[in-house]
Amino acid sequence: MGRGDLTNAEWARLEPHLPSAGRRGGRWNDYRTVVNGILFRVRTGIPWRDLAERFGSWKTAYERHRRWSADGTWDRILAAVQADADLAGRVDWSRVGVDSTSCRAHQHTAGARKKKPHVPKKRTTPRNHRPDEGLGRSRGGLTCKIHLAGEGGCHPLAFSLTPGRFGDAPQMIEVLSRIRVPRPQGGHPRTRPDHLGGDKAYSSRRNRRYLRRQQIKHTIPEPKDQRAHRKRRGNKGGRPAGFDNAIYKRRNEVERTINRLKNSRAVATRYDKRAYVFHGTVTAAAIKLWLRP
Repeated sequence: MGRGDLTNAEWARLEPHLPSAGRRGGRWNDYRTVVNGILFRVRTGIPWRDLAERFGSWKTAYERHRRWSADGTWDRILAAVQADADLAGRVDWSRVGVDSTSCRAHQHTAGARKKKPHVPKKRTTPRNHRPDEGLGRSRGGLTCKIHLAGEGGCHPLAFSLTPGRFGDAPQMIEVLSRIRVPRPQGGHPRTRPDHLGGDKAYSSRRNRRYLRRQQIKHTIPEPKDQRAHRKRRGNKGGRPAGFDNAIYKRRNEVERTINRLKNSRAVATRYDKRAYVFHGTVTAAAIKLWLRP
């Protein structure tokens, strides 16, 4: 077993959730080898053609990663691993944080075809496809932004991709709507945390109204301009937003989650041209974090 490969304990937690059959109806015999090859590339960020020979053909690993990113297999595996962790009591719902991080896009990321991509062997558009491919141009060049919701144990619950120029507040509801942890013993999947925390970038009347309707307690500081605008309106401005400084100190948990996620070099720097493939890369990195004891 090479450095960074799945341990026997991690493989035992992952194997039951992998697809049972290949494209031709037979079960793949090289599951562990190919999955280790995909995770090795996610961790190191090397070009697919430079994948070590011990992982087999680089094209097999690339095509399987691209196929699983397109048809949502990576997303289903992540949900299943999260369900196992929730059943074991390893998900801290008492404090879920939201934050975002920008990923520098490599120059090879640009130049994707304008034509819509298709799921291999199917006439459908891949899941998580974006016409803008999640790339935004700024002074520093092309960037991509990951909007993430993480639980108190520093594990990612859900995320979405946007171009780097997109703001944080408009994406909060989208990220929270993607939280969906199944319950194997029965019942509806869990979608709402007990408490949500975020920095002042997420402070808006729309976001606070949504959290109140969902009955989610939250700790989000109010910026000075919003506070002054509320006071100028008098009674029509509404009540001041509640804020607990002791709870707000736990906001570092979502930042540490992002740091752990960006330890994977293919996440910290985007090399994938297509947004749905990069979404699968981030999902694979998140699965690796959940497999750790």
